[in-house]
Amino acid sequence: MLRRPVESAQYASGDYCALLHTHGLTRSMSRAGDCYDNAVAESFFATLEHELIAESEWPTRAAARQAIFAYIVEWYNRERRHSSLGYVSPAQYEMQVEAQQAA
Repeated sequence: MLRRPVESAQYASGDYCALLHTHGLTRSMSRAGDCYDNAVAESFFATLEHELIAESEWPTRAAARQAIFAYIVEWYNRERRHSSLGYVSPAQYEMQVEAQQAA
């Protein structure tokens, strides 16, 4: 029998579920060992590894952290086109959604 890690118990608690319900949110937890439950995150980390990490070496942890932050904030979210968003960046997609909602 597979058991959930202790850390995930907090996300199944009644108080947490009630808080989500209050705000109209639905919880989402992946099953142990099933990467398809969290495909978006898995895809992001594969892209990060392929586009940045695999080809890079940093002299310090701080330098690595800064490079990863810049990749996510400046490139991945603002410039990189995503096929799942109709080949626009997340920032452009968000602006399109806001414009549609305002119309």
